[in-house]
Amino acid sequence: MSDYIYLFRTTPDARRAAMGSPELAQQSMQRWLAWLRDLETRGHVKDRGQPLENEGKVVRGSKKVITDGPFPEVKDLVAGFMIVQARDIAQAAELAKGCPILEGDGAVEVRPVMQMNF
Repeated sequence: MSDYIYLFRTTPDARRAAMGSPELAQQSMQRWLAWLRDLETRGHVKDRGQPLENEGKVVRGSKKVITDGPFPEVKDLVAGFMIVQARDIAQAAELAKGCPILEGDGAVEVRPVMQMNF
């Protein structure tokens, strides 16, 4: 088994559509918890990760310029992350198909976690 990170990408509009009222937020949270429990039951969750706030900063380039977020020019944003264990990237991508973010305009970016031995 190898580790893969899921980066949950969405648009500001899709996020508002999924979480725009207490009822929608509750329904969305129930779908996320059901998917998470299913992955945990099958032994694929290594780290539940966390949702991310919309605000942030970017440090860029050799001059180390810091700019503020949020990032209104961005069409999609990383809303959170999670680390799963899977046989290979094909299985990790298949497991991601159950993610509730896909019911809207979202995406799950699946990336292998590089193993570093320090």
